[in-house]
Amino acid sequence: MSTTTETTPSRSPFKADLLLLLVTIIAAAGWIFSKEAMAGMPPLLFIGSRFLLAGLILAIFDARSLRQLSTTRKLRASGVGVLFGGAMACWSLGVALSEQLGVIAFINSFGILMVPVLARLLFKDRPPMSTWIALPTALLGFALLGMGQPGATESFHIEPAQWLIFGAACLFALVFNFNSRLVRNIPALPLTAIQLMTTGVTCLVLSAISESWPSGISLDILSWFLASTLIASTLRFFLQIYAQSLTTPSHASVILMLEAVWAALMSAAWFGERMTLIQMTGCGLIFMALLINRWQWIARLWRQRRVAS
Repeated sequence: MSTTTETTPSRSPFKADLLLLLVTIIAAAGWIFSKEAMAGMPPLLFIGSRFLLAGLILAIFDARSLRQLSTTRKLRASGVGVLFGGAMACWSLGVALSEQLGVIAFINSFGILMVPVLARLLFKDRPPMSTWIALPTALLGFALLGMGQPGATESFHIEPAQWLIFGAACLFALVFNFNSRLVRNIPALPLTAIQLMTTGVTCLVLSAISESWPSGISLDILSWFLASTLIASTLRFFLQIYAQSLTTPSHASVILMLEAVWAALMSAAWFGERMTLIQMTGCGLIFMALLINRWQWIARLWRQRRVAS
């Protein structure tokens, strides 16, 4: 959600690595929790309620810092939160429509690749050369996903769910860029709380306009909703913020790339999802693009590990 200055932390990097690995597993489990919860709740109602509740919990946890924020900073954080709400609306609809969570989890990774591209378009930043190698690699992977649909009657077909997730990924990249420039000097926890609450309100407004709300929710669905809210949102963001305080943003981003891999494995185990060979190749190319995009930092980490050993 927010970015920090690239500094060398003074605490244990090994502890940060373990926590970030746990964050990727929790985030991947959140795809399962969300899919199960949306079996009994409209997508926008689900995601809006989830994020509003998660944001309120974080706000209560760090109410003092939240009160100390100026009105201007709160408004800036809320503005980006509305954009984040649009991203989560696309994401929730994509998850609800998709029958292959593992595939769309990899498509969601496009957000990482689009960050420097949008920074170039919006703020004239100069992306590293690796971006221009990684992006076409990922786009080729995306195209292969459209050619490998199981049971598809067309040779090339991108499902609506996949387009929604791709749109969400682009909006996530916008959120990252605006956070890095418009809401600097705001502590991570109150910033996250404001944006989660704003996201929740945005999605609930969209839900009230476009969805029919159920008269009741079963205990099973409520359990999945609470797991999604308390574990995949509140606990995940809290651990991620803490872990990122122990390491550099680039180091953290390398580990966080594993979310899509875990999501694909969990979806296969929980829902019995299977990918065609072409789809696996497409996902592999997208993951390769993520590695290319972060190769500079991966090589640096590898050298540091060799020196340390």
